[in-house]
Amino acid sequence: MNPSSYRFLFLCMAAAGGATAAPFAYVPNEKAGTVSVIDVGAGAVVREFAAGKRPRGIAADPGGSRLYITDAAGSALLVLDAASGATLASIALGSSPEGVSVSSDGRWAAVAVEDSNSVALVDTAARKLVADIKVEGRNPEHAVFSPDGRWLLVSAENAEQVDLIDVAARRQVGSIAVGLRPRGIAFTPDGKQAYVACELAGKVYVLDLAERRAVASIAAGRNPAGIAVGPGGRQVYVSNGADGSVMAIDPLRMAVSATIAVGKRPWNMALTPDGGRLYVANGRSDSVSVIDTAAAAKLADIPVGQQPWGMVIP
Repeated sequence: MNPSSYRFLFLCMAAAGGATAAPFAYVPNEKAGTVSVIDVGAGAVVREFAAGKRPRGIAADPGGSRLYITDAAGSALLVLDAASGATLASIALGSSPEGVSVSSDGRWAAVAVEDSNSVALVDTAARKLVADIKVEGRNPEHAVFSPDGRWLLVSAENAEQVDLIDVAARRQVGSIAVGLRPRGIAFTPDGKQAYVACELAGKVYVLDLAERRAVASIAAGRNPAGIAVGPGGRQVYVSNGADGSVMAIDPLRMAVSATIAVGKRPWNMALTPDGGRLYVANGRSDSVSVIDTAAAAKLADIPVGQQPWGMVIP
């Protein structure tokens, strides 16, 4: 099936499912300095707004009304109104902030700050930096909350471990050995396990949080970068940057079950709340690929701004 046929099918399926209730996907475009807003039901960009000079990481509050975006060039965390795109606050951080996550209760935002080798903890109500937590890994890229908000797992470009932060104590309390250059991290919904993409190892590591160790590793493609875990932990996906593909992982067999071609340099990803669609930011194609997870097939490529890096679907 050619791309235009896929897009026609996608739009028909969206219309049949009731596009008005569909969520939005928010995509920071690093080189363009913008965020593209995709209507998931319509399968198209419906608006775009400015977001600093070099937006990278993105997260949303639990209600989806606020977006938290790192501006790597401005050394800041931006707080934006999701509906209007208006900037509500700019919180100064260390140099070169990257990934950001928000706790499940919406109280905290955590940002991996590359040049200071730290994680910035932000009080979202006060919109104020409250702690700068040093980690062992050099050039941290992602800091991800556990579902209960008790822990942060931190990946770094120059590391062979992920660092573990106790949020209440505001300090690193351990680390878990993985492969070289850990990048994307995602927890299972129960918080018992986490998946980590290790770029230079070419593997996804499965971590047991209670035991604080890797219990399995799964061969991925070349330069795995992004991770997404679906509802109930039944779906796990990894993007392979050098291969231009996304792999579906069967968590029961701990093995790859499908490989789907996407755009160039796929990076971070997000699933729709029902797990039916996976959206993939293609950094060198200036596009987002949409995957039907049940069919393990790409439905469409949606043009966005230059160098999309992050992805969130509240």
